[in-house]
Amino acid sequence: MAWNEPGGNNRDPWGGGGRDQGPPDLDEVVRKLSERLSGLFGKSRGGGSGDGGSSPGGGGARWLLGAGAIIAVLLWAGLGSFYIVDEGTRGVVLRFGKYAETTMPGLRWHLPYPIERVEIVDIEQVRSEEIGYRSGGRQPSSRSVPKEALMLTQDENIVDVRLAVQYQVRDPRAYLFNVVEPDLTLRQAIESATREVIGRSSMDFVLTEGRADIVTQVRELAQSVLDLYKTGLRINGVALQDAQPPEEVQEAFADAIKAREDEQRAKNEAEAYANEVIPRARGQAARRLQEAEAYRSQVVSQAEGEASRFTQLLSEYSKAPDVTRERLYIDTMQSVLGNASKVLVDANNSGPLLYLPLDRLLKASGGTPSGTTPVGGASGAMDAGSGASPSSSLANDPARSRDIGRIREIR
Repeated sequence: MAWNEPGGNNRDPWGGGGRDQGPPDLDEVVRKLSERLSGLFGKSRGGGSGDGGSSPGGGGARWLLGAGAIIAVLLWAGLGSFYIVDEGTRGVVLRFGKYAETTMPGLRWHLPYPIERVEIVDIEQVRSEEIGYRSGGRQPSSRSVPKEALMLTQDENIVDVRLAVQYQVRDPRAYLFNVVEPDLTLRQAIESATREVIGRSSMDFVLTEGRADIVTQVRELAQSVLDLYKTGLRINGVALQDAQPPEEVQEAFADAIKAREDEQRAKNEAEAYANEVIPRARGQAARRLQEAEAYRSQVVSQAEGEASRFTQLLSEYSKAPDVTRERLYIDTMQSVLGNASKVLVDANNSGPLLYLPLDRLLKASGGTPSGTTPVGGASGAMDAGSGASPSSSLANDPARSRDIGRIREIR
């Protein structure tokens, strides 16, 4: 028959008592616990009366129990509340879950849990994030993450960008309390800043000379976002690991780059040739200008000299016309006959001995022309003349008289 059926006397199988039995007496429970503790400490348990009287040693047991509890609490509160803040870290003390203070490196103490607890934050550790790729793991090389790496440029081209970011915790309190996930916030800020900078740049700029500018702009823009959210993070550096077209168009883009390089090489060769030819042409032009200037100076000087000589001759002619004309005739005939290769002999005035200047004739035949040399009587007439003046010789020579008359007619 079940204990809860009629006739079962309302006795359960565990308690043995009826349903109307009350809860156990608290004093009885304490008494039994004290007796057991007294037995542990070597004290005899006193016999109690049937009405629940306590043993003579019950008061001492209670005192020992309280003292042990107090000692245990003190040990738990003392030894469990000491903590060490290592060098390069900071301890953030939380009192009932609220920020209380930031402790410096060294041996520290806080109130026992759950009153206070401490969060240790490393502020010297350089942390890193990878944008657009993941390195390590089972694969020896990095693998691309297209969701993060593919970005649109200003000229509507798609480029695969991979960045590596290094950062540190600058403010432990802000790092723990201002943002729920500060590391994820930094990743999102870097990715957003990169997309903004790439969207303002052309594909050629991203792939060639714009890498340094892009890294600088991304760092400044992302740091401004982190400071705005008060994340307590400082970006130490941003490195552009790779920037290239998507794999589907890399071959075509490589051909375009090769053509651009060929174009640049041809331009460089043309510029080198121009730099070689133009200075030489300029030098030749300068030399010809100098030669022309020298020829001009020579002609002008010669003309000025002839003009000056003619002016002086005119002045002398105005003083003595006959003498000047005679002198002009002699000079002219000397200049004309000086290149002649013939020898004129005056047979009428020649003496018994005919003199021929062979040395002058040999020089003339050797390529050095000599003037017409009067020989024989002509030489003797000029050298040993009886003091005849040019006017008397002119009067005796009809040919010279005709020449002088012709000069007069011309004048």
